[in-house]
Formats: sequence, C-alpha cells, structure tokens
Amino acid sequence: MKKDKEKILDEVWTKDHVKSFLGVRPHDNTAEDFHMLLKAYQSMRASDFQLFVDYFSDEDRNINATGLDDRNVLAIVEEHRKGAEYAAILKAAGAT
Repeated sequence: MKKDKEKILDEVWTKDHVKSFLGVRPHDNTAEDFHMLLKAYQSMRASDFQLFVDYFSDEDRNINATGLDDRNVLAIVEEHRKGAEYAAILKAAGAT
C-alpha cells in the first residue's frame, strides 16, 4: 500500500512560519506558553527553535510555564537523547 503523505525533510521555515507558532493554542487547560513552546520544540530544528524562543521572549512569555503534569518544556527536553541543543537554547532564555 502506498502512503498518503510523504515525510518532508529539511523543510525551509520562514520567519513568519516560525512566528506563527505564537498563535498556537491548547485545546485543554494547558498553559498557552507551555503549549506553544512544546509544539515549537516538537516541530522545529534547533536553529528555527532558537528564532522562535527569541520571538517568544520578546513578547515576555513565560519560558518556565508548566504543563498539566507540572513539568516545564526544559524538563521534557532534558529527557530526550537529542535534546541537548534545545535545552541549551531554553536555558539561555532563562529556563530553569
């Protein structure tokens, strides 16, 4: 059987596309700032994530916002084998 969608690798992200993640909203009671950061982390390469975090910080958003399980995005990223570069970006932005 043929797949319906092909996986896109090395997609070029424009600044507007990166910035559009500031409009991502949760569908439950999750904190908006946590949800935005998590979705950006899950979707972006590190260089694009760095740009997003810059925009995020410029809007005075909460880099330490937590999810429903009381963990912030940094705590989640640090559990991932390939999360070191993302963790460094979050820490440089003030995540603890």
